Amino acid sequence: MVRVEELRELPEAEAGMLAEVLHAAVHGGASVSFVLPFPMEAAREFWLTKVLPGVAAGTRRLFVARVDGRIVGTVQLDLGMPPNQQHRAEVAKLLVHPEARRQGIARSLMMVLEETARAAGRTLVTLDTRTGDAAERLYLSLGYVVAGVIPRFARAPASGELEATTLLYKDLR
Repeated sequence: MVRVEELRELPEAEAGMLAEVLHAAVHGGASVSFVLPFPMEAAREFWLTKVLPGVAAGTRRLFVARVDGRIVGTVQLDLGMPPNQQHRAEVAKLLVHPEARRQGIARSLMMVLEETARAAGRTLVTLDTRTGDAAERLYLSLGYVVAGVIPRFARAPASGELEATTLLYKDLR
């Protein structure tokens, strides 16, 4: 059974499990800002230097999905918006370990993320994802709307080819 929870700190064990999920996702082809080669230490450093400070400051919420105590998925809600955008939040790094996909984990993470955004007074959620990915289909099934596509947005993790990204949003009102 999948259990989704928020992490408000990042103990050693959780940092290691999150690094494993990110490392496996990138090596499995996920386009989430990293390219190969992508060592485990770089995955661990991402959580400790890029994510943890925002969690500690309260501008970033970090959610994990566990199966039998092991973290198998994660997503972040970025609340650190400029003064004129305090009504919105951004989804960042929805990741599911390749061995745990197709079990509703990403959907469960997104449902908790949206509940949290609403509770924080956010009425709009935005995100971007590689055009054509399974994640794009997931977001559409959750009611997200395509705002547009940007060609040649980011490099593919393995090939280095420039790929398009789709910008999506969801009105939470």
